[in-house]
Amino acid sequence: MKCFDNLVLMTVPTGVGASIGGYAGDASTYAQKIAKHVPLIVNPNVVNAAVFSGINDNMLYVEGWSIEQFVKGNIALQPSKNNKIGVIFDKAIPQNVLNIHINTINAIKTVYGIDIIGYEITQEPAGVEFFNTENGISSGNLKNPETLKQAGQKLLQRGAQALAVVCFFEEPPEDDYESGTGVDIVGGVEAVISHYLSKELMCPCVHAPAFEDVTITGKIVSAKAAAEYITPTFLPCLMFGLKNAPLVKNIKEECIKNDKNGYYITYKNLKALCVPYNALGSSTILDAVEKKIPVYAIKENESVLNINKYSIGKENDIIEIQTYDEFIKIINTEFLYEYKNK
Repeated sequence: MKCFDNLVLMTVPTGVGASIGGYAGDASTYAQKIAKHVPLIVNPNVVNAAVFSGINDNMLYVEGWSIEQFVKGNIALQPSKNNKIGVIFDKAIPQNVLNIHINTINAIKTVYGIDIIGYEITQEPAGVEFFNTENGISSGNLKNPETLKQAGQKLLQRGAQALAVVCFFEEPPEDDYESGTGVDIVGGVEAVISHYLSKELMCPCVHAPAFEDVTITGKIVSAKAAAEYITPTFLPCLMFGLKNAPLVKNIKEECIKNDKNGYYITYKNLKALCVPYNALGSSTILDAVEKKIPVYAIKENESVLNINKYSIGKENDIIEIQTYDEFIKIINTEFLYEYKNK
């Protein structure tokens, strides 16, 4: 698969207050600059922005659990276009809020022609809880994950290839998020939901919250968070990403073992990762290091996680650089030059 011979991965973890990508699509412009040069895997947090999306045709929209399993070598990605999308709605969503989301689905189908096959309402409330931990990281719990899984299974049986998930959230307390300096308090449990469903259903699954208060504020907020303050629903960005999201395939499947034409993408296509410089605690980073895939920690992007290459004992394996622009220069002078001169 020649077009993916120089695949790069850009991740920004959800709910860790990343200075770039910790808000509402504010890492999109950085991702778009990289994607001008190489095909780019992004986790949804990089490009999701409520009614907007930073996704483009040279990006692969892959949920965090799937990225983790991809780098481990447990799954492959199958490029796909015009996916059939199903939507899971939490039973706890009030009817007037649900109606807004149904209107949103119909508008997206009408304007963009995205193939949304329908929706399922869970049999029971999902029971979402969210909070920030003592060290300021967003976290939370899901009381009834099984009801989401059951709704997802029904949609897959109806022909869905990818799933958007909307759960009901209590109103978050006032914090510094709207000023562009705080942590997205709901981000952590959103990751819990999407990771769980991606693992259980083995398909692209991404989450958006629904709140009871659907009024739109008239005050000015930070440009980094503004996308989430002009709309009562965050559902559209999920549809824009899922439309062409690659499908998830178990690496042990016979079709992948006998893939002669490069139809499936594996970690062997991956040439580099870039991540916020002090958000290095994930297994994705450690697995990339083990597989000798270069990991670049971008110093202009910092988080409250405060786990750097020294914290994980990989000071000789992870490369710290100052900016994403510097990363693009490295891509052009090293990876692309090497590829063009094979």
